[in-house]
Amino acid sequence: MKQIVIGSFSEFEHYIGKEIGVSEYLPVSQEQITQFAQATLDFQWIHTDPQRASKESPFGTTIAHGYLTVSLLPHLWEQIVEFQNVKLMVNYGIEKLKFNQAVKVNDRVRLRVSLENLQNLRGVIKAQMKVRLEIEGNSKPAFDAVVVFLYHFN
Repeated sequence: MKQIVIGSFSEFEHYIGKEIGVSEYLPVSQEQITQFAQATLDFQWIHTDPQRASKESPFGTTIAHGYLTVSLLPHLWEQIVEFQNVKLMVNYGIEKLKFNQAVKVNDRVRLRVSLENLQNLRGVIKAQMKVRLEIEGNSKPAFDAVVVFLYHFN
């Protein structure tokens, strides 16, 4: 179940400067990492070779691609908010992305989101949200960023 429902610019505006919510934890499996490697043609051994990673990696195991963790944003964001009266949402950009900590295979991650800024651009809503991908049991997040989405409300 979504934590909040937003159906208009004015309802969204209420969250400026506030935490919007936190998603459920999601495990990151070796299968996901391998499929991401296949999709992106990034087969670096630290992601795709568990045997070698167990011996040579400073993490003692394989780790998720940084961009795999970023690609989880839409799925985790949808767990937090249900938008109503929206005909289109567009990923517009990522600002200030910083990878802080590797996500090891089988780690569980969740998304924490707060609304930094909201602008009404002639009917298109530009939302800038601070996001943090937290790793269960780790005080350091996988990444911090400001993501920008465009919402076209009806």
